Amino acid sequence: MSGSLQDLVIELAYIVAVTLFVLSLKWLSSPATARRGVQAGEVGMLIAILATLLNRGIVSYEWILIGLVVGALIGIPLGLVQMTAVPQRTALSHAFGAFATALVGTAEFYLRTPNISPFVMSALSIEIILGALTFTASLMAAGKLQEVLPQRPITYKGQNFVNLGILVLAILVAIYLVNNPGATGLFPLLIVIPMVFGVLLIVPIGGADMPTVISLLNSYAGLSAAAMGFVLKSKLLIVAGALDGSSGFILSVIMSRAMNRSFTNVLFGAFGQVQETATHAVAGTVRSATPEEAAAILEAANSVMIVPGYGMAVAQAQHKVREFYDALTKRGIDVKFAIHPVAGRMPGHMNVLLAEADVPYDRLIEMDDANSDFPQVDVALVIGANDVTNPAARHDKNSPIYGMPILEVDKARTVMVIKRGMSPGFAGIENELYYLDKTLMIFGDAKSVVGSLVRELTGGHEH
Repeated sequence: MSGSLQDLVIELAYIVAVTLFVLSLKWLSSPATARRGVQAGEVGMLIAILATLLNRGIVSYEWILIGLVVGALIGIPLGLVQMTAVPQRTALSHAFGAFATALVGTAEFYLRTPNISPFVMSALSIEIILGALTFTASLMAAGKLQEVLPQRPITYKGQNFVNLGILVLAILVAIYLVNNPGATGLFPLLIVIPMVFGVLLIVPIGGADMPTVISLLNSYAGLSAAAMGFVLKSKLLIVAGALDGSSGFILSVIMSRAMNRSFTNVLFGAFGQVQETATHAVAGTVRSATPEEAAAILEAANSVMIVPGYGMAVAQAQHKVREFYDALTKRGIDVKFAIHPVAGRMPGHMNVLLAEADVPYDRLIEMDDANSDFPQVDVALVIGANDVTNPAARHDKNSPIYGMPILEVDKARTVMVIKRGMSPGFAGIENELYYLDKTLMIFGDAKSVVGSLVRELTGGHEH
């Protein structure tokens, strides 16, 4: 293949890859087309990699082959994790991607110094700062999600001032290097300081904010890749990184709005810290019920709204929930699933789990539509969701979740809650829902309890 023809093939392949990336994002926005979106993204990435390997500038393929083998050996086991571990696996993916961009930036600096233009050095600095901080921040997020690190925020006086001071110091180092690219002795600080900042950025953030944090870190990783595209003069990297960065940022905005909170509040508000009110009793008494009693009420219902939460994910109860859905629909009961945007540990967590169990996607209802339906629902069944169903968000101005849009399950005629115990959620406050006269608590592991409900509804016959 001649050089000009080879270049043309590469450019056309990049255009096809970028088109598939755009279509992937478009299709991923709907459960009906999400599978197609994943496939489009995978094919686009494969085309991009193959086209890059055709580049005439590649001198040796040995290290590339070694990298592909090592990457596959790491990636395949990561892809085989349990569905409940997908959030922390996603955070690890962000960490690896960000670390790769930081390493490429480091190599480019030492290869080009001191003959680096101010523009390239600026892009390279952005690439390394974002890559380095995203690397350590993503590792911290994965550690919190895996519960090998404390999930509660760790705060101290003047913390925000210290964090911002460290970030400003990294920016000052970058500015100096832009004007003095030959100062190689100062360059390691451009890596170390952002890595320290990444750790300190996540320390004060609680588990309740992890979905937003993950999408924000995804945005940082994408922007880092876009900056790398300017350094390497790669149009594909610029476009793909910009798509990743902008989509992650938009998703973070949407999720922040779903919690009625700003970015600054997510990053600096220490949401998830145990609140003083968590120790105060909520007025009312808790009424519990057995699965047998709950099944009797469900049998008489015409409509049921299921509200899944992280408790369902921990218990891996999604397949039992599908059996429960089948048992109710066979009785002619209208069953829907109310999905809160930030339920679980990552964006779309509940959608992914229910899709894995083959729950019909048209039965998944978004928050606004679900809230308009709740007053007509006979039974709202909450499975492991806590803060996103707390009525205090509507009226208690002293509550840390005040103003956060919730699933208004308390407006249903009867509420049932499957929960292991009465411990508060990530916000550290008790849920007023549990003390309402219309609420019945069914204590136990979600998978076990839902299995018992299925047996009662099917006459002792589970799938």
